[in-house]
This record gives sequence, C-alpha cells and structure tokens, in this order.
Amino acid sequence: MANIKSQIKRNRQNELRRQRNKSERSQLKTKVKGFLASVEGGDAAAAQEAYRDTAQAYDKAASKGIVHKNKAANVKSRLAKKLSG
Repeated sequence: MANIKSQIKRNRQNELRRQRNKSERSQLKTKVKGFLASVEGGDAAAAQEAYRDTAQAYDKAASKGIVHKNKAANVKSRLAKKLSG
C-alpha cells in the first residue's frame, strides 16, 4: 500500500478509470452481439444500421484509448465481412 499522498490519489484515479473502461468494453461486446443477431435475423437494413453503430462505437473507444486502434480495425473488418457475406 502506498504511503505517498500523490500515489494514493493516483491509485484512486486508476481504479475509477479501470472500472469505467471495463464498462465501455462490455458495451462494445454487447453491440457486437446485437450486430451478429441482426445478421442472423436476415434483415439487411437492421444489420447495416447495427454495423454502423458498432463501428462508430469502436472508433470512439479507440480514440479514447479504451481499445487499441488495431483491435478496433480488426473487429470492424471482421464485422464488415460478415455483413457482406
């Protein structure tokens, strides 16, 4: 346990950020599941809308540093392949 005041504060901030990032990553996974469900459902318009929403969420998360930019690109590519085929 840290006994330096600035490190105690830093630990508190890191814990809050960790929990916030965990929540954001969970929401991303939920969006992907929703997209996959819409693709399985066969409704092309709903799948297109779900893809756009999911891709936008991944771009935003990558810009905030919640996920790595290459991971976001890989996920978007995989989802686009499912959308087209």
